[in-house]
Amino acid sequence: MNQPDKQTDLLRAKLNQETSQIAWKELQRYYAAGMVIAVSDDLDLVDVAASVANDDTAAVSKWMSEARVSKVSDVQAEAWLDADAALWAVVVKPWILVQMRAS
Repeated sequence: MNQPDKQTDLLRAKLNQETSQIAWKELQRYYAAGMVIAVSDDLDLVDVAASVANDDTAAVSKWMSEARVSKVSDVQAEAWLDADAALWAVVVKPWILVQMRAS
């Protein structure tokens, strides 16, 4: 295993341990500050977080162009608030990446 792969594995393990469920209402102030990023449920939240942390512009740009990674919209924020939703979240400063997993 070469060094970058080991570093990526360590980063993924760290991010995985820091990922947890949180009520959307607890994220309102971060959403208001424009710091919350929605990740499509067809992507692995930890993989996306690792790509953001590693400044993998190609991967993140591709997901953004496909609308699979984007800032949370007002409509989505309101729907999550109305539903009292709990989302999976992980912090990659300054961002908070969130994902509503399909049931």
